[in-house]
Amino acid sequence: MKIAVASDHGGYELKEKVVEFLKEKGYDFQDFGTFSKESVDYPDMALIVAEKVAKGEFERGILICGTGIGISIAANKVKGIRAALCNDVYSARMSRLHNDANILAMGGRVIGPGLALLIVEEWLKTPFEGGRHKVRVDKITNYEQGQN
Repeated sequence: MKIAVASDHGGYELKEKVVEFLKEKGYDFQDFGTFSKESVDYPDMALIVAEKVAKGEFERGILICGTGIGISIAANKVKGIRAALCNDVYSARMSRLHNDANILAMGGRVIGPGLALLIVEEWLKTPFEGGRHKVRVDKITNYEQGQN
């Protein structure tokens, strides 16, 4: 599984912890920045990752800003993206099982690194359950493609 990772300045420190975790676990990933605490706009970072996931260049993405809210809103503007803001392990698991979330968003000023890494681990290992949930995800996809 190829994973695209990015953050704005508010999520930079947590992103660095996530990148370290991904390296340690042997995941195939690419860090698209930001690479310092210097201010950058979260939509720019979100759209880089969301476009790459939507085009199929990466199977999943992880985005981090201060709260996770702005970066998830921006990512969800890209067709084919189902970005889920998760602040707990249960939500991370359910975002994959029931929603087939392809981007995980987190808030670097909301959760600490220990919890964040548990969230990332759960989100990456959890498959999409399909079944009745696929029908629901397909309804979203169809609407997005103008087939409502």
